Amino acid sequence: METTYEKNAKVFKAFCDAKRLAILELLQDGEKCACVLIEKIDTTQSGLSYHMKILCESGIVDSRQEGKWTHYKISEQGSRDALALLKAITTPTTAMQEKSSNCG
Repeated sequence: METTYEKNAKVFKAFCDAKRLAILELLQDGEKCACVLIEKIDTTQSGLSYHMKILCESGIVDSRQEGKWTHYKISEQGSRDALALLKAITTPTTAMQEKSSNCG
């Protein structure tokens, strides 16, 4: 079973690659076919598949099949979840502030 840390790491992994950031930027305008993404980011079918697997597993991107092509779009829920996760893990809690002030 996947731990919370492993699940959260998938979200950050999705943002840690220049090609994936370029894909997300392209998807800001709306749903795109894989064929368009391949052309725009100058990659191969297998290269795109690798990046899209990571983006979809993170929950940030949704996909749907239409014929032989897959179409991708940014997941509104995934985007909200990623934002909430970043805020949650970077916001100090009172208990942690007290512990850290007692160190040293």
